[in-house]
Amino acid sequence: MGDVAMTVPVLRALVLQHTEVKITVISRQFFKPFFNGIPNVNFFAVDLQKRHKGFFGLLRLFSDLKKLKIDAVADLHNVLRSKVVRGLFALSGKKVAFTDKGRAEKRALTRAENKVFKPVKSMVERHTETFKELGFSIDLKNPQFPTKAVLSNEILKITGNKNQNWVGIAPFAQYQSKVYPLDLMQKVIGELAKNNSIKIFLFGGGNEEIQKLNQLQNNHSNVIVLAGKLKFKEELEVISNLDVMLSMDSGNAHIAAMLGVKVITVWGATHPFAGFSPFNQPLENCIVSDREKFPLLPTSIYGNKKVEGYEDVMRTILPEKVVFSVQSLLGV
Repeated sequence: MGDVAMTVPVLRALVLQHTEVKITVISRQFFKPFFNGIPNVNFFAVDLQKRHKGFFGLLRLFSDLKKLKIDAVADLHNVLRSKVVRGLFALSGKKVAFTDKGRAEKRALTRAENKVFKPVKSMVERHTETFKELGFSIDLKNPQFPTKAVLSNEILKITGNKNQNWVGIAPFAQYQSKVYPLDLMQKVIGELAKNNSIKIFLFGGGNEEIQKLNQLQNNHSNVIVLAGKLKFKEELEVISNLDVMLSMDSGNAHIAAMLGVKVITVWGATHPFAGFSPFNQPLENCIVSDREKFPLLPTSIYGNKKVEGYEDVMRTILPEKVVFSVQSLLGV
């Protein structure tokens, strides 16, 4: 989800700076709301379960896409499936380019020995280079963002009217090594909830996460669990109205960033130097675990590697620091 969200600011800038360009985004149907409202951007939903499943499904996908009279292909995913499709377009004489994910530099950043601890290129910057190969330069210095969504009465029944500072908190991630300990997150929420000028919305998904969110809510009247109550498109609309999003290194951080929301991220086994810090956010908004106590950090790009003795690195991030960062962005 985060990978897709990081393409959104790039595509928005591309069509605004090159108004003659028409884009077709090829991705899962679930991600279509990300691209709603961007001029000259259409969406093609790939069906990986049936029509476009397997190798012959990719041949059908190529056949379906040829009907769109595509002039060039930008492969922003650069995985086996997308390589096959872009290869077929290249063989048919179309210009293609792909995003170099910088795997060698990322391995150097995360290895235990001879670690090269310096920032690698962000994925957003890598995507702009892909389009430059196709002849389209993109300037992201002054990005434009969509206007805040007008919330429906159905959503407002859950959120209430916006007469406070709205803070979103997304406390989960795909891997446990990226999740701030829930007892510490409880302290963060409890401290923020003391301020009646703040209303907190908790994001997540699935029954297990909803149960944990209900515990984090802890009967605070200004803390609302949104998980399980809204459709995905409606969640995006609420996020667009947030004043700050507090997130792990996860998709919610990138969703908020693509909508122009201020984002605070909390990092465990991973690190913003790997190129996945949220778009257009200052580095000081990334709160990282203590490398003096845990010098092997970052140990992973995606958080899927376990290193013995590094299970509790996020406990070096004090709840007070997280609270202060959120309050500072809110000016309260």
